[in-house]
Amino acid sequence: MNSNNSNVNERTSKKHTPENILVTGGGGFLGKAIVERLVVRGDRVRSFSRSSHPALDTLGVEQVQGDISDGMAVSRACEGVDTVYHTAAKAGVWGKYQTYHRTNVVGTRNVIVACRNSDVHHLIYTSSPSVIFDGSNMRGVDESTPYPDRYAAHYPRTKAMAEQAVVQAAAEGLSAIVLRPHLIWGPEDNHLVPRIIQRAGQLRRVGDGSNLVDTIYIDNAAEAHILAADKLSADPTLSGNIYFISQGEPVALWEMVDAILHAGGLQPVHKSISAGTARLIGTILELVYTLFRVKTEPRLTRFVAKELSTDHWFDISAAERDLDYSPRVSTQEGLEHLSKWLGDRSAQWQ
Repeated sequence: MNSNNSNVNERTSKKHTPENILVTGGGGFLGKAIVERLVVRGDRVRSFSRSSHPALDTLGVEQVQGDISDGMAVSRACEGVDTVYHTAAKAGVWGKYQTYHRTNVVGTRNVIVACRNSDVHHLIYTSSPSVIFDGSNMRGVDESTPYPDRYAAHYPRTKAMAEQAVVQAAAEGLSAIVLRPHLIWGPEDNHLVPRIIQRAGQLRRVGDGSNLVDTIYIDNAAEAHILAADKLSADPTLSGNIYFISQGEPVALWEMVDAILHAGGLQPVHKSISAGTARLIGTILELVYTLFRVKTEPRLTRFVAKELSTDHWFDISAAERDLDYSPRVSTQEGLEHLSKWLGDRSAQWQ
């Protein structure tokens, strides 16, 4: 459990009646952080994932194994549950569309059906700001920003489809809220931080390095999910709403990358390439990997090149207003926690 869970849990544990909770992807980075907080405040927690996680056994969490694309398995996991936090997803920027669709779209539809059939009170769905990313600069945009006509990667495309399914289900009577956390990071991160650490020395700044992005520290992301469920329980009119959540202070992307490298005891990124060159390299790599059916992920894709060279930060005032959300852990404090956690792990990731 993260070192500052007791502080972050302060707002989400007051006057709480224990509930039966299901967290899909409960052994994942975000899922586990949510599970930890729910356990601390006395909820009876069940996790649904493809494999068993010893850390959840230690927490006394009931674990159900299954594939999110298996509707019957999801239905069984939802039996007797009051609230579902649906964090399970297929992330990444490369792979077959069918794989992303099966997990992100079919899986979410299965969760919606199971919630209806099991009379689940509330569903909190974890989406992504990438569902509205069109490759251009996004500066302080809010939830009214439309979906783009085309997507450069299967992940944002399928997450958008899943998000729309949840919103439609809410319009039809399911009590649900959608959250869009951006670039979650912190101790126990098994995606963003290790990718940066592993590529230390090979990274190149894309563009002039001035582009600003939103991120969110893991404890703040987990707290936002629990706040969303609590607020939805108190105010049913919030159902169907979508909320951006972040640190509330955009940072220069490459300064954040350097800060993470520093937390791991590594040198900052010095070399750079232009945004145009990065997009060209991404295009070529995608063509080569597709032509030769290479299964591993290219070092660069068009989608990643655009994300690394553009502004993408968001207006979180709706979450502040409706959910009483505010980032309790600052970016600097989070980096200090990350530095302590990394220890010698960076050597293992290189």
